[in-house]
Amino acid sequence: MANLTRTSGFVLKARLAGLLYLVIIVSGLGAELGLRGPLINLDDASGTAAAILDAPGQFRLAVAADIVMALSDAGLAILFFLIFRSMAPGLALAAMVFRLIQTVLIAANLMTLQTAWLLLSGADGHADAAGLALVFLELHGQGYDLGLVFFGVNSLIMGALVWQSGVFARVFGAGLAIAGVVYLVGSGLRFFAPELSGPFMPVYGLTILAETAFCLRLLLQRHPN
Repeated sequence: MANLTRTSGFVLKARLAGLLYLVIIVSGLGAELGLRGPLINLDDASGTAAAILDAPGQFRLAVAADIVMALSDAGLAILFFLIFRSMAPGLALAAMVFRLIQTVLIAANLMTLQTAWLLLSGADGHADAAGLALVFLELHGQGYDLGLVFFGVNSLIMGALVWQSGVFARVFGAGLAIAGVVYLVGSGLRFFAPELSGPFMPVYGLTILAETAFCLRLLLQRHPN
């Protein structure tokens, strides 16, 4: 088993990865739950339109936070590859590829939010604008879940890498693998059994717990004695 701590700059890479992970968690949750979520009600097109038009700065800030998240995610994908490639180059490369695919999908998916904003801000009282905007807001949610399919696979691979690393406690690897299963099941329900998607939402708390724990572990990485 490769000793990752012998890799040049391992501690620096680990701490930087932890910092980027923290940015991803804060910006991702902030955008979806803190900024955008309170404005959107998929059962109320006119109410959603009014809420967004009353708080344009909040809506745009959510998009900006998602852009920061995507940029940080791309950097984290590369850092994790550099950290784990000495141990299992094939798995490390696969993890990077799946995370980058997720990043591209989520970043490109932000255009649906921009389209919804253009429809609402340029509506001039057009009766169909609110309804069309709501369709694009729903499409954003669907696109986000598509990205999480690839992130779920990435999380399973990362779980295996962390489990085998010999540096990080295996509980972190198990947590990431469980998060991967949650992402895959949650996205599957969104596409194929949407009536179960709502009741499943609390299970995503496991992903927040697992990823936050690993993030803190990376930030607290020490030089080997």
